[in-house]
Amino acid sequence: MPTPPLSDPLAMLRQLGAATVYEAQGAQGALDHGIKPIDPACRLAGPAYTVDCRPADNLMLHYAVQKARPGDVLVVDAKGFMEAGPWGDVLTLQAMQRGIAGLLINGCVRDANLIIELGFPVFCRGLSIKGTGKNQPGRVDVPVSIGDVTIRPGDIVVGDRDGVAVVPHERVDATIAASLAREDKEAQQREAIAQGVSTVELLGLAETLRRFGLH
Repeated sequence: MPTPPLSDPLAMLRQLGAATVYEAQGAQGALDHGIKPIDPACRLAGPAYTVDCRPADNLMLHYAVQKARPGDVLVVDAKGFMEAGPWGDVLTLQAMQRGIAGLLINGCVRDANLIIELGFPVFCRGLSIKGTGKNQPGRVDVPVSIGDVTIRPGDIVVGDRDGVAVVPHERVDATIAASLAREDKEAQQREAIAQGVSTVELLGLAETLRRFGLH
C-alpha cells in the first residue's frame, strides 16, 4: 500500500492504525476493548463531532447529522446503554449523504448488515434491535468521556480492527512523526528476526530472564 503524503495527516493516521498511534503517543488515548468495529475490515480517521445524549433516545443524533461537517466522525456518548440501538440504516444513509466519515458510539447500533454493505465505518459496544425515543435533549460540540478517555471536538479518532485511539488535535503532527519512527524501528526488528536474531536479544530481555531464573 503506498504511503500517503505528509500533507494528508488523516490518511497517514488511517494507514498507521490505532495500535501504532496509541503506542507512539506514549500509550495514551486508547478506548477500552469494548469499543469495536461492526466490520473488522473498516478503517477510520477523522475529527470528532461530539454528541452527549440520553440513553435509549436518538433525538440528538438526528440533530448532529445535520450539524456535522463533511469528514467529521460522530462521537456519541450514549452512556454505554446496551438495550437500545439508537443508530441504524436510515441515519447511516443520511450521514453518508452529508459526507460524514463514520460513527463512534458508546452504546449499540442496529441494522449492522446493511451498514456494512454501505461501507460506513461504525465503532460501538454491540448490537441491539430495540428502538429508541426521540424526546430527550442533549448537547453537541462539547467534550465527552468514553471510559477514561476524554474526547474534545476536533480531536482525531483513529479506528480499525484493533480498536480506537484518540489523538489530541494539537498533537497530530507529533504523533505522526513518532508513529513513523516506530514503524521504522519495527521494520528493522522484523528484518533482524528474519536474519535469526531473537526477540530476547532485540529487546534486551536476557538480564530480566536471568533474574527470574529463566535460563
